[in-house]
Amino acid sequence: MKVIEILKLGQNWLELLQKSCIRMDDVRFIGMYYEYQQLIRDGNKKSYAIAFLSEKYNICERQVYYMIKKFSADCNVDAV
Repeated sequence: MKVIEILKLGQNWLELLQKSCIRMDDVRFIGMYYEYQQLIRDGNKKSYAIAFLSEKYNICERQVYYMIKKFSADCNVDAV
């Protein structure tokens, strides 16, 4: 299969992602988001959860905060 064929298959989804300002590499943080939610449900403080995930995913705390905020936001494609 050629690259263009894969792009064509997912064209509608890819356009929707682009309009929603969702980057393809955001997918690697999906698990981190669910881990964050679980840590908070378990009674951990937000600062601990952020520091823990920062260490685990080897990214800065600011990036963890950014991704949590991004994934928690409502998606409004019509506003774009």
